[in-house]
This record gives sequence, structure tokens and C-alpha cells, in this order.
Amino acid sequence: VLFPGVQYFTGQRFDCDRISQAVHRAGCLIGLDLAHAVGNVELRLHEWQVDFAVWCSYKYLNAGPGAVAGCFVQERHSRDASLPRLGGWWGNDPSTRFGMHLVSDFIPVTGADGWQISNPPILSMAPLRASLALFDRAGMAALRKKSERLTGFLEGLIQSIPGGRVACITPSDPAARGCQLSLQVPSGGLELFQALRSRRFVVDFRAPDVVRVAPTPLYNSFHEVWRFGEALRDLVQP
Repeated sequence: VLFPGVQYFTGQRFDCDRISQAVHRAGCLIGLDLAHAVGNVELRLHEWQVDFAVWCSYKYLNAGPGAVAGCFVQERHSRDASLPRLGGWWGNDPSTRFGMHLVSDFIPVTGADGWQISNPPILSMAPLRASLALFDRAGMAALRKKSERLTGFLEGLIQSIPGGRVACITPSDPAARGCQLSLQVPSGGLELFQALRSRRFVVDFRAPDVVRVAPTPLYNSFHEVWRFGEALRDLVQP
């Protein structure tokens, strides 16, 4: 079963612990797409018994386009050399890595490293190393606490706008979302997106009518969220 940690379009966060339990009761494996969850919400993949997960690092991990991605392999699978994989040179057991012409079979290194297919791209890992150092310094629990307040503040500003032109389709429960709020604008969504961009707000548009905005706790402030709310009010009111 393949499932997202946070759904990219609506911003809904899923209860991956319960989903993992249900999947395993059915005798299946679970893999998670954490592209919109990593760096956004707290994750306990080992504790939740998730079998594997993958993610990119250019979104909430701030490493930029082209930066290295990541993967997680549950510990109980990491020693099973019989599992199918794309066996690459850098996934070799280090003791045989440079003697591949002498070894007839691929011998994977124990752990998630055994799924590597090439050597690490140093230049694209450098920004990720700098970003992760900031995450370690701030602490994910503290960032998550601020995130809930920051996104809740934004939601309140949006709800106070009269006229009903903008509807938030992201769940209101803080436990059921991350930073992102998806704003459905049935009339003039693309035009609103373009107007917000012209005012130097970083948002994006998903057809047919959704504008996504994500105040991130590592570097966005409550004042910036307030400014966005005022700009949104000004643009959608008659």
C-alpha cells in the first residue's frame, strides 16, 4: 500500500500510525511518500512500523531543486538480502565494493544504505547538511508547535474575510494538517494567484481553482502571515 504522509493538493495530514497498523493486519507492506511531510510534521517511521518511505528535500527541508532525496527502510527489512532492489555499486558491502570483478553476486550493505545505487552527490548534499543542522538546533517539536499556531493564525485571518469567495479545503484540526492551507477559489483562482505573486507572496496554483500557501515556522513570522491576510482580504473583497 502506497500512501502520502501529507496530501499535496488538500494539505491533509494522515494518521500514518493507524494506517500502518491496518495495512499490516491485511498482510501487506506500507510505503509512504513523505515529500510534503518531511520537515513539516513530526515523523516516527520506526515506531509506526512503516516498511519503507521516500521523500525529496527541496520543499520543507529547504535544500533547493536538484538536492538529494532520502529513503527509509524498516530495520527488520534491512538485513534481508533477498528483497528485490536496484542493486547499485554504492549499495555494495564496503568490503567487496572495489572488488566487484572478483565477486559474482551483489552483496548489499546492511541497512538503508544497501538500496543506494550511486555515490552521494556531494554538491547537492551540501545545502541539505546546512538545513538539517538548523532543524537539529531548533528541534522538530518546537517547530511543530509554532507551525500549529502560525497556520491557525492564517486560517483565522482567512475565515474573517467576508463574501465567501475563498474556502479553505484543508482540515481545520491542527493534528490533521501541516503548514499548508489550500484555498479553493471557484471564481478567478488563477487571477488571485497571479495577483498575490505580483505582491511578492510565494504561493502556487493547482488547477482548476486551488491556491496553496504554507507559512513555515523555521523562517516565516506572524507579521508576514498578517501581511498576507491583509493582501488576500484586499484582493477578494468587492
